[in-house]
Amino acid sequence: MSTATLVKAVPQTDSAKPLTENSLAVSEPSHALARFATNLRHQDIPESVRSRARHHALDAIGIALASTKFDFAHRTLNAIAGLGGSGPVPVIGMPARLSPRDAAIVNGLLCHGLDFDDTHLDGVVHPTASAFPAALSAAMHVGATGRDLLTAYIVGVEVTSRLGAVVKGAFHQVGFHPTGLVGVFGCALTAGVLFGLSERELVHAQGIALSLASGSLEFLEDGAWNKRIHPGWAAAAGITAAALAKQGFKGASNPYVGRFGLYKSHLGPLAEGCDYSLATAGLGETWEIARTSIKPFPACHFTHGCIDAALKLKKDGLDVSAIEKIEAFVPAEVVKTVCEPEANKKRPANSYDAQFSIPFLVAAALVRGRMTLAEIEDVALSDPQILALADKVQYRIDPNSPFPRAYSGEVRIALKDGKQVAAREEINRGAPDRPLSEPEIVEKYRANAAMSVSPAVAERIENAVLSLDDTRDLGEFAAAIAG
Repeated sequence: MSTATLVKAVPQTDSAKPLTENSLAVSEPSHALARFATNLRHQDIPESVRSRARHHALDAIGIALASTKFDFAHRTLNAIAGLGGSGPVPVIGMPARLSPRDAAIVNGLLCHGLDFDDTHLDGVVHPTASAFPAALSAAMHVGATGRDLLTAYIVGVEVTSRLGAVVKGAFHQVGFHPTGLVGVFGCALTAGVLFGLSERELVHAQGIALSLASGSLEFLEDGAWNKRIHPGWAAAAGITAAALAKQGFKGASNPYVGRFGLYKSHLGPLAEGCDYSLATAGLGETWEIARTSIKPFPACHFTHGCIDAALKLKKDGLDVSAIEKIEAFVPAEVVKTVCEPEANKKRPANSYDAQFSIPFLVAAALVRGRMTLAEIEDVALSDPQILALADKVQYRIDPNSPFPRAYSGEVRIALKDGKQVAAREEINRGAPDRPLSEPEIVEKYRANAAMSVSPAVAERIENAVLSLDDTRDLGEFAAAIAG
């Protein structure tokens, strides 16, 4: 069966009926989100926003290239390719092409695999790691242009970020990873736009996505790899939801605010704290991708404030041998993710475990004076000086944190001679109020790409991504980013 056949719609008997919203329409966001996705045109998006989007995509691709040097990438590719064989969509930086959904799974994993990808702070989600792979697969599937791909990618980021913001960080409190959980809805609209779905069909796609949404935080207990695959799974599920809706499959009418909709089914009593207006506020006027943070460190964004505070103290000449006790102040909302259980956090089982450990990361930053991928590799994980210092770290709740607007961090250190030193990062680097510049994003991309490809190849990919708006033939783009 040709790819064109796969997305050819079966005529629907109710296609001529006007789109009507039910009694929950006042708060059910799916209709407004579908309308936004249907009506958005490339020229409606300010150039500054499109430029930022291209740089976010470049950041994700750089991380994907670096991820190809790690075991998890190859095991995942072998598993997925072994099930479905080859296809037309490239796996970033690897010598393989897969079917659209399979490529989305692997590319999503690569973009998120090092936990170095962008984060929407209010939504506490990593939007690009699912939206860009979904857009790439869907765009190649239908023969779209680079401009179409970029527009659909922006749709995914805007929707995923807003849906995450509704809960104000509550998903993490009950053990769900919102990147996977809400990412599927953004990806359903991303793919749906490229597949040419109507507004009605996009509403159904979101209803279908409700039954495909997933993402557990249980990986935090032992540093399991589950989290890495959440964005790719969301991308593949979103593509599936859009394809089903295109063929007339009926989705749930109230995927977000229904009695068993996304928020009530996952949050229980905490759903009372949801602000559903945030799902649609400022659509087409306020661009959430411009408020999405690029990470300066390869670790959970919740840890960045404390890392930067520790690095400042180190730069100021702190002698780690003189340290008696360390207190790390963090937002109350992040404790379950990066501070507990304390024994596990002080002895991370692997690099992924370390990326979610305030004690280890603060200690590593103080000992080494930097925070790069090298600080979470096996040599660092067994460094006796880092581990001894991690034992001295105690977390404290920061009562003045601006979370989730920013992920603050403060480190207070008591020295053996009775003196105390401290440093605070009220707004973490990369946050909307303190963003990395586009040249800084390019610098980060080049450093990550250098782990996997030559400078010439890195430059070729960089040029291809930053000129995506002007790309008529995605085959050329695919060739540039392929391994």
